[in-house]
Amino acid sequence: MHNHWRLFLIEGIVLGLLGLAAIIAPIIAGLAATVFFGWLFLIAGVVSLIITFKTRRTPGFIWSLLSAILAVIAGAVLLWNPLAGLVTLTYVLTAFFIIDGLFMIVLALTHRREQSAKWEWMLVNGVIDLFLAGVIVCGLPGTLLWAFGLVVGVDMMFGGGTLAAMALAARRNGAIA
Repeated sequence: MHNHWRLFLIEGIVLGLLGLAAIIAPIIAGLAATVFFGWLFLIAGVVSLIITFKTRRTPGFIWSLLSAILAVIAGAVLLWNPLAGLVTLTYVLTAFFIIDGLFMIVLALTHRREQSAKWEWMLVNGVIDLFLAGVIVCGLPGTLLWAFGLVVGVDMMFGGGTLAAMALAARRNGAIA
């Protein structure tokens, strides 16, 4: 990590700034994410449809066609009604934070065994993910509109802080060695 500490520091700073922007405007950040995902699904679906029809004689044509249609429909739904998409994304995000929180805690404990510097920050990141998921669940349905942008922003700020702390520790450890 010492050899690349500057890159990790830059990544941490960028994540922190993006997180701050999402915290300042959580509904806008959530709706922007919904529209972004809508376009991703729509474009991916259209490209998949074109390729699927060009390769229709290959095995699995029907499954490829169904997958492409599903992507087009998902994208269209998110773009047609971003507010409903934001609600759905909030539910998905909650599930993500529960799973990611558990993974980060296990990752932190793995780093602890390897004597990595600042592993405690990874542990804190995992606990915060679980806490944020709990905040969303406890505040339903009122949290559905603003929680996505706010929670992603908080998570990005802590993730960025974690990377920055680990990068600076790696720089110091490399200077000592």
